[in-house]
Amino acid sequence: MGHENITEFILLGLSRDEDAEVACFVLFSLCYIAILSGNLLILLTIRGSRLREQPMYFFLSCLSFMDVCFTSTVAPKLITDSLAQRKTISYNSCMAQMFYAHFFGATEIFILVAMAYDRYAAICRPLRYTAIMSTRVCYALVVASILAAFIHSILHVLVITVLPFCGPNQIDHYFCDVFPLLKLACTDTSLLVIAIIATTGMLSILTFVALVISYIIVLSTLRTRSSEGRRKALSTCGSHVTVVFMFFLPLIFTYAPMADSVSNDKVFALFYTMIAPMFNPLIYTLRNTDMKNAMRRVWCRHRLFEGK
Repeated sequence: MGHENITEFILLGLSRDEDAEVACFVLFSLCYIAILSGNLLILLTIRGSRLREQPMYFFLSCLSFMDVCFTSTVAPKLITDSLAQRKTISYNSCMAQMFYAHFFGATEIFILVAMAYDRYAAICRPLRYTAIMSTRVCYALVVASILAAFIHSILHVLVITVLPFCGPNQIDHYFCDVFPLLKLACTDTSLLVIAIIATTGMLSILTFVALVISYIIVLSTLRTRSSEGRRKALSTCGSHVTVVFMFFLPLIFTYAPMADSVSNDKVFALFYTMIAPMFNPLIYTLRNTDMKNAMRRVWCRHRLFEGK
């Protein structure tokens, strides 16, 4: 282990301007509250309605849970640091933050893939849908997503822990991520940068392309459907496609070769750590008739019981 000289890192955050930092504190506090309440609303609605029996909503509840976990690895520290004079994080906390951010983020990616597979099975193989997407298959896909994300995250952490850090210890970011840490190592990391771009960057691009192709196949199948069936399928697929674009494009710009500027990395990272998780509940509820109906049933029923 080569970090004996470095026991903590200093996060430079989003801005050096005090007024901007106060604005960030207010803005990101509101974003975090919106993320927690929006995703909690989805989780409770699915759990309290018949939707939980459908594979699509099982995956959606998993995605909402991962959104909360993913944002919670970054947002509380970002919010408290906005008002702190000196933004420090211990070496061990930094490694833990990087592990959990990659773990929950990668799990989300794999769950989005499972959701695309579910939509493909529902629309292109309707007669065999219940057999293809059985409860066992759904659980197996989520467990596989978690295991794959764990391997991905632990490899990133192992890469960083073997590197020597001897100073400076200032991370030009608002959370611990692999590229800003590689820049601080007291050794040549150019091969590691290429390796991470080749794995994480290419994984993001290939997954994104595969998802887009799968949705093109699904949407092309819809031409033969009735207008009502087409409208319902388009509303659910439209939600998925919007979320995929919001999550993947900033991710690709961060981990693909064209992203060389750290300041741009911070902006792109804000999209997939704060902005996308905040809009996901809105996208999945406002564009989804089943979800809106389930919300009315679950929450109006609670209000009726309270009124008695």
